[in-house]
Amino acid sequence: MDPYAALRYKEFNIFLIVRFAMVFAWSMQFIVIEWQVYSLTKDPLSLGIIGLMEVIPAVGMALFAGHVVDQKEKRNLLIKCILGFSVISLGLFFLSDPSLETDISSKNILYAIYFLVFLGGLVRAFLGPTIFSLIALIVPKKIYPNAATWSSSTWQMASVLGPALAGFSISWIGVHWSMCVILAFSLFALLFLLKIPRKPILNPKIGEPVFQSLKDGLKFVFNSKAIFGALTLDMVAVLFGGAVALLPIYAQDILHVGSEGFGILRAAPAIGASITMLGSTRFPLHKYAGKKLLLAVFAFGICIIVFGISTSFWLSVVALFLSGAVDGVSMIIRQTILQLKTPDHMRGRVASVNSIFVGSSNELGAFESGLAAKLLGTVTAVVFGGCMTLLTAGTTALISPTFRRLDLSKDVEEHEKD
Repeated sequence: MDPYAALRYKEFNIFLIVRFAMVFAWSMQFIVIEWQVYSLTKDPLSLGIIGLMEVIPAVGMALFAGHVVDQKEKRNLLIKCILGFSVISLGLFFLSDPSLETDISSKNILYAIYFLVFLGGLVRAFLGPTIFSLIALIVPKKIYPNAATWSSSTWQMASVLGPALAGFSISWIGVHWSMCVILAFSLFALLFLLKIPRKPILNPKIGEPVFQSLKDGLKFVFNSKAIFGALTLDMVAVLFGGAVALLPIYAQDILHVGSEGFGILRAAPAIGASITMLGSTRFPLHKYAGKKLLLAVFAFGICIIVFGISTSFWLSVVALFLSGAVDGVSMIIRQTILQLKTPDHMRGRVASVNSIFVGSSNELGAFESGLAAKLLGTVTAVVFGGCMTLLTAGTTALISPTFRRLDLSKDVEEHEKD
């Protein structure tokens, strides 16, 4: 198959620019917030609370958001999501003004940051399902796997540059003006999104009662062994392997590398994942997908353990880089499963369940890591998370032979014939 098939569609290229700008802004903003909050508190639990503040609304609204996405026009809904993110970024820009600390206590600034992060969780509940659904309206069904790979690669590339720039930006221009850069990227995404015309609504059940719609979506996911297995495996792995949430502690108190070293550490996993994803456009991963996914999660756990016990900056960077490379494998396989196995009229609801299982597990993982670091110590918490990831992969391989034998080759061939 042509590795550049999806890129031959103009609207898809515009979509990639929009996705890059938004992921860049979101990932950069999360890093800047982490740095500011830990600088204010010096408490590892505060890093976990950031994740908790985002995950509560993201999970609480996810299913309803999926219903709304399946009922509404996707382009305009994405515009509203970007506008919401821009307002939040503007609020964080004002809160990060150094002169504000003379008028407002650090505790009140911290609470205000948590509140805006909470609002960001509401926006994210709609953002993920909307983007997932919009891809299927931009490219033909026969190139869904290729489009999913390029979309995921773009996500990872932005995840590389966002954290890296955040670390350097904090050092060069400070937290306050770094927030201004984030706002500029979100407005840039909005301008490009306007170049994509409105899309038709493919759901034949417009006006369907909310509870019936949610019930159908959940039933579909839980009855699909491939989708449910991939989501569950990735959720548990990310939940317990969330070492990146503790990177500010490693950068400041263990490795002593400052904000620039923090940026390198934070970008390392995304660089590894990006290389994997770009390579997968030429070397697809759909054959023996189940085995590859299990091996990738197991390798991810080993990398997290190595990172946890390392006291060398460059060994830590290599461990995080490799963790990202193998995580890229699991992300590509999961996205391919979702694109191939999900009917068009259920994409919003399936993507919302995906956000509960996988997307929100990043924030729950951040909370788990922060709490574990508070109770057990930072290094012990990271090693514990890596061990739990190994246990998850091993247990899944033993108890689910059906998932272990999962192969997506026939599904890909059927879509290419459509």
